[in-house]
Parts: sequence; C-alpha cells; structure tokens
Amino acid sequence: MFTVTFPGGVAVDAAFKGNSVRTDQPAPLGGNTAMSPFDLFLASIATCMGFYALRFCQERELPTVGLALTLMPVRNPETKRLDTIRVELQAPDGFPDKYRQAIHRAMDHCAVKRVLLDPPQFEIEVKVHQTSTAV
Repeated sequence: MFTVTFPGGVAVDAAFKGNSVRTDQPAPLGGNTAMSPFDLFLASIATCMGFYALRFCQERELPTVGLALTLMPVRNPETKRLDTIRVELQAPDGFPDKYRQAIHRAMDHCAVKRVLLDPPQFEIEVKVHQTSTAV
C-alpha cells in the first residue's frame, strides 16, 4: 500500500516498500523542488520502457554504452491535453540491425504503457477522521 503525506506547501510525498518519492508543483504555485505528479507519471513510462530496452541488451550481451531514451509529451494546442507520447531510443553504436524491431517489441511490454491501454477502474472512498473526546 502506498502512503501519501503532505510535508508543506503543495508538496506531496509517497512512500512504498521502504522507498519514497517527493513531488511538488512548478512556481508560482509550488517551489519546483521536485517533479510534479504528472511529470513523475511520464517519467514512469520513460523509465519503464528504458528498463525493457536495457534488459533486452543485457540478455543478449549487447553493449549498453550510449543507450539512451527520450520521451516527449505532445499536447493538443487547443485542449492542452496530452495527445501523443513520442519515445525515441538511441541505440549504441554498432547496434545490430536485426534487433531493431525486437527491441521495439520489448519496449512495448512496458507495464505502465499497458495500464494506459487497458485502464483499471478507480474506487475512491473518503473517510472522515473521528477524534475521540475523553469525558
């Protein structure tokens, strides 16, 4: 279970399995001390795809020096909503051409991307904390 805390300002932190992530909002609303939750969401897609690309190379003993991935969110200028997520993998020098489609398929296994393609249902419950009063 994730535990979310509010350390001050508009920062929101999440803890899970002994690890934590801090988020903040850009100025002027926040202090821009960390990625915003939406930026963190995009980073999770990029790092997930990067993991699959890295493991693909490692499992085949292919060089990983120079392996890099970029993610570019493209927003609709009218609605400001995210329209496209462009991902580019920079393969290392000498990367075998025969593996181009295979590494692409490997990156397609990204679990974060798959959740977007088949989204879960959200169940939201609001509970009011009851403070006990001693008599």
